[in-house]
Amino acid sequence: MAFKTFVIHRHRHLKWTALDPLENLLMILCGVSIAGFTFSVFLDVVTRELGSAFLWLQLVTTGFFAWGVFIGMAVATRRMDHLNLVEITKHMSGPKRTFMEVFNRLIILAVALAMLVFGIQNGMNDMGSFRAPSLIPLATYTASVPIAGALMVLFCIEQLMNGWSHGFEGPEDSEEYVEIK
Repeated sequence: MAFKTFVIHRHRHLKWTALDPLENLLMILCGVSIAGFTFSVFLDVVTRELGSAFLWLQLVTTGFFAWGVFIGMAVATRRMDHLNLVEITKHMSGPKRTFMEVFNRLIILAVALAMLVFGIQNGMNDMGSFRAPSLIPLATYTASVPIAGALMVLFCIEQLMNGWSHGFEGPEDSEEYVEIK
């Protein structure tokens, strides 16, 4: 049985193959988060309509939502599906393209570093706070922020180093390029 991979090959020259399993895992976690979020909302609505609401379902929904959003943001950074000016830069070449690509990734890197630093501080503060009535530490939800920030830092560094080494332009920037699925 072959292992299914969710890694896309677009912008392959900007990616390290060593991080492909991480991207694959993150895509699976995003799918689990979406499914968990959807199912917990469904169960919450059904149990409320039946007159016996389970309050803990709101905690589950919040957890799936938070982790799904932030892990999704991290994987979208690697896949260049989010926060990038791809449509603008793909029509550029040479030093102008390099400048825009580096500038864009430095902005994303600054945001990711802020998420990492302030997310850690917020998570540490949340260690003493708990969700009632379950007494789950708030840090179980807010830990998604610094983890996503760390992953985004890693993916920005990966793209910057590979872009400087191999150039930011890839075959997908040409008009003739057709992605094989």
